[in-house]
Amino acid sequence: MAYRSFEWKSADGILMQGGEWRAETDAPPRAVVVLVHGMGEHMGRYHHVGEMFADEGYAVLGFDQRGHGRTAGKRGHTPTFDALLEGIDWVRDEARRLYPDAPVFLYGHSMGGNVTLNYLLRRQPDVAGAVISGPWLRLAFSPPQLQVVLGRVVERLYPSFTNTRPLNVDYLTTDPEMAKMYRSDPLGHSQITAAFFFGVQRAGLWAIRHAGELRAPVLLMHGGRDRVTSIQASREFANAAGPICAFKEWPGYNHELHNELGREDVFAFVRQWLNDRQAAASPR
Repeated sequence: MAYRSFEWKSADGILMQGGEWRAETDAPPRAVVVLVHGMGEHMGRYHHVGEMFADEGYAVLGFDQRGHGRTAGKRGHTPTFDALLEGIDWVRDEARRLYPDAPVFLYGHSMGGNVTLNYLLRRQPDVAGAVISGPWLRLAFSPPQLQVVLGRVVERLYPSFTNTRPLNVDYLTTDPEMAKMYRSDPLGHSQITAAFFFGVQRAGLWAIRHAGELRAPVLLMHGGRDRVTSIQASREFANAAGPICAFKEWPGYNHELHNELGREDVFAFVRQWLNDRQAAASPR
């Protein structure tokens, strides 16, 4: 398995970090998968996902979002929601440059699922499809109303104000090894600024309202025991999007489907969906 890193600068000068997984073969990839990670994490947590797709004959490109992982910038901060979409734009263009004849798929998890769905709806890009896992369209819990009101005031006056609230790792996965890796991860963080939180929150609700404008096929998956993001919001999105969005619930699974004890079943389901779409999309 070959892995290479790359970097670029965002429109406002932030040094962005990315990487590619690829099987060591001269054969062209059957398609490209662009990975978009969730809040507080980074692409290093998706190494096993990248290898899984690469073993299936896909090239896999991913990147650390603004304020995350090895990418520069204040932790957990974005000046605007649109600045998050820019990262997908750049990596998708890189995929087109490297593999001009290969279909491109997106794979977004949690906050990255929100960003990916908004990217599909707002940009209407030329992609073969997208896999979305546990998207943050709404949270699975409601913050206290007073805290929300005060937060919106803070967002207007001090958008880069940081709130630190660690996630309960037991909400993420039932796999003790994955939980151990999460706790010892030096690049993970639990920070989020007012601008980031409310920007993603508004974008999630916007995506549900505009789901009927979806033009690329989507596989939308959610864990039945997800206590981080709302499975009901995912159902609402899928129902509003119609047949172009396939919804798959995984009963008994927590938030991170790709890190759960039963993830091999998840991977097999995703591979089959991608393989079917890839076959329909090739040649371009």
